[in-house]
Amino acid sequence: MEKSTLKLTRKIQLLVDLPTQEERKEVLNKLYQWQNRCFRAANLIVSHLYTQEMIKEFFYLSEGIKYKLVDKKKDDAGILQRSRINCTYRVVSDRFLGEIPTNILSNLNRTLIASFNKNKNAYWKGERSLKNFRRDMAFPFSPECLGGLAHVSEKTAFCFRLFQIPFRTYLGNDYTDKRRLLEKVINGETKLCTSHIKLKDGKIFWLPVFEIERDQQEIKPEVMAEASLSLQYPIVVKIDKAKLTIGTREEFLYRRLAIQAATKRAQVGATYNRSGKGIKRKLKAVDRLREAERNYVYHRIHVYSKRLIDFCIKHQAGTLILLNQEEKITIAKEEEFVLRNWSYYELITKIKYKADKAGIEVIVD
Repeated sequence: MEKSTLKLTRKIQLLVDLPTQEERKEVLNKLYQWQNRCFRAANLIVSHLYTQEMIKEFFYLSEGIKYKLVDKKKDDAGILQRSRINCTYRVVSDRFLGEIPTNILSNLNRTLIASFNKNKNAYWKGERSLKNFRRDMAFPFSPECLGGLAHVSEKTAFCFRLFQIPFRTYLGNDYTDKRRLLEKVINGETKLCTSHIKLKDGKIFWLPVFEIERDQQEIKPEVMAEASLSLQYPIVVKIDKAKLTIGTREEFLYRRLAIQAATKRAQVGATYNRSGKGIKRKLKAVDRLREAERNYVYHRIHVYSKRLIDFCIKHQAGTLILLNQEEKITIAKEEEFVLRNWSYYELITKIKYKADKAGIEVIVD
């Protein structure tokens, strides 16, 4: 049976709500320390999980060894001093005792175990490598660690305490649903799930996960929409006699190529730029244009996918079929220009996400 709820993740910038610069800097240093310990703990947990799972393969010279990855107090064949989930938790909690909140390690351990169990067959067959975590990874925490969430009108922001550290949100000109979702959490209408903190360039970002009810749209599963994705026209959708063309080649591709041409000119001119802090100052214009291209593509794909789902809802289509996509992917892989500029995977990901939110089934033909 399909779940009636859906989990949404948003990105919200946070500011440390303390009066002096020294206090704010101290908090930021503490968060960076937690990030570092989380990064090290994640790699340790995955390594131990893999060793536990492959321990039978390590018994090269002996035969007839019987073992179970369970607590030896519960089973005579058990080789562990405690449960599997507690083993990896104790490894990292003992090593980083006092350097990071145990709630972060507990949530990290639980998440990695679930992910490992999902992919362990591929690990065993050698079809997939173990995850390798980066130093700038986001660290998780449970909603119980977040308290006092409220909107403070004097600060025009939502304020709360996380691990007893005061924060306030910076939403800016928010044209999304972040403010509305936070208000629903305060009113008890929406549930806040395990979330993450991400640090980037000295800024703090909160990645809250909201569990919301699915949109109850008047759609009919028997009504099918047929859509085609291509570079000539990003999306062409047909429902019975109704047809809609979303986007054009000139609108999407030519604008993107113009940004790429400007990036190329900036790369050539970077040779003569004044150096400052290494290569970063020289490539400042290049990085700005690359970011502009990413933002442009992200925005256009968001608009295209939204118009597609809105068209399906308008005509009560409960099933969306993406036609001949396998053939088009094969063609795109053979042509470097098309593969680099089509952004097919990002577009289809957005379509699936918005369709799932509206309760529409997506079938890729």
